[in-house]
Amino acid sequence: MATNWSICGVCDNFQITKHSVVWCSECDEGLCAECKNHHAVSKASKSHETVSIAEYKKLPTEVLQIAQNCKIHNEKYELFCRKHDCPCCKKCLKSHKDCKGLTDINEIIKNVKTSNAINKIDQTLLEVVENIKRLSTNRKYNLKSLENKKREIETEIKQTRINVNRHLDKLQDDLINELMRVEQKEKNKIEKLLTTLKKKEKEFTEVQGNIASIKQHATSELQTFLTIKDIEKDIAGEGKFIQSITTSDSANQVNISCQINKSLQQITASVQKFGEINVSSDPCDLSIQKRKDRQAQILVSLPTRNIENLSLTLQKRINTKLTDVFGCSLLPVDWMVFSSYSGDKIRVLKSDGSKFFEIKKIGQTFDVVSIGDDSIAVTSGDSNQINIIDLKKQKLKKSIKVDTYNGGVVYKDGHLIYCGGEKGIQMISLNNETITNVSNTKFTHSAYVTTFGDKLFCTNYYNHSVTCCDYHGNILWTFCDTSVLVSPHGISIDNDGIVYVVGLHTNNVVVISPDGKRYRQLLSSENGLRYPRTLHYDTSTYELLVANTSSDAFLYDVE
Repeated sequence: MATNWSICGVCDNFQITKHSVVWCSECDEGLCAECKNHHAVSKASKSHETVSIAEYKKLPTEVLQIAQNCKIHNEKYELFCRKHDCPCCKKCLKSHKDCKGLTDINEIIKNVKTSNAINKIDQTLLEVVENIKRLSTNRKYNLKSLENKKREIETEIKQTRINVNRHLDKLQDDLINELMRVEQKEKNKIEKLLTTLKKKEKEFTEVQGNIASIKQHATSELQTFLTIKDIEKDIAGEGKFIQSITTSDSANQVNISCQINKSLQQITASVQKFGEINVSSDPCDLSIQKRKDRQAQILVSLPTRNIENLSLTLQKRINTKLTDVFGCSLLPVDWMVFSSYSGDKIRVLKSDGSKFFEIKKIGQTFDVVSIGDDSIAVTSGDSNQINIIDLKKQKLKKSIKVDTYNGGVVYKDGHLIYCGGEKGIQMISLNNETITNVSNTKFTHSAYVTTFGDKLFCTNYYNHSVTCCDYHGNILWTFCDTSVLVSPHGISIDNDGIVYVVGLHTNNVVVISPDGKRYRQLLSSENGLRYPRTLHYDTSTYELLVANTSSDAFLYDVE
């Protein structure tokens, strides 16, 4: 732990307690006002820088607790061991005697506050925050998809129930109608027989009345006898009639019953659940942005990347299934977007190369660039408009009218910088849509632009050149060598200012040094390039996306 910064270290050695007013990091102790004056003129310490205690207290606790002397030997650090990536005092040399690359720590820490190492750490921390945001965005998309899926399943369940009810209602109605028809048919048969029997009953009742009348009023025995004979004949005939009825189907005992379909009866027994909710998960396809380990070390003396030590590793080959691909970009959520100029559409692909969605019929689509986590901007060439696409809603958000041709485009600090043809380089604010002229240099159609710091880089396929200029339009350098680069189109730039440009008719990707003096061919037709028109270097993931005019695109890791 660091020395107690609130007490003067010198006075404390004399067992005098005085509050310190400044802190010396070289001496690793606080100094009171009197000791501060002696410290400032002493030969051993007059070159030491001090800071007021009030300012020193503003440092984070973790920084205040960092020991600046060797924890083991309590001596000042004088060397840095590259092998073990740690500072050493002189006594530590015994355990580092076989280590190569021991360096004077003063050389290592010289100008460390303004060194590239601090910038690298800042970028690494920025990437961590970006990764958290990307992962959060990914999880929010998952939440939204879960909610949408829940609604779909709920609708499906209810619709299934409705369909089942409708079907069962129909089956029920059909069965009841059949029951009514059968019952009515049998009922009609019985009622017809009852009518006949009632008629016969009436006839025999009349015969009974006639016999009684004969008994009482017949005039002669002969008359009675003949009448009885007639009645006997009638009775005999009717007896046969009754006998025929009892032996025919019409006198059968009719019953109706219902046999419920066994499958239907088993529903309540066999179907115990309406359905089943299943949860499945697919591996996360989000590639975490990761800076190379060597770039996260605070070794100021390490060389920065240059065009000679660049190396590419092919990560994947993608079939865009598009023609006239004029623009491409890697998006924050690990997607890729391509624009098809003649197809009047943009297509967004997932990290595995499968299609996520596409937007059609929005006019010509020249170049495309990410303008945040959830939107992209698409230039349109001759259509004099820039379209803003909402990635979350997967639809056109708005169209911005511009007064000129708009080709290659780059996004910077809330502005779109684009090649405006005859009007040179234009810059439009996405906030209030005001347009500013950056450079009056005329550009041919199919010019592309990118930016790095206070510089702009543009391609001109007509004279086969790449131009670097400032924001006032002053040309700083021009690269032109038709032996290596013909018809340059897409252009991008990495964290070290190295320029990447595609040669449409040389079928290659060439890198140019930040000063425009050196070049190197990085990819060629041997790598599958066939009329490549556009590329994009992602400064967060160190990935390079290169797209042919038709079909194939290539994603590389850059080291």
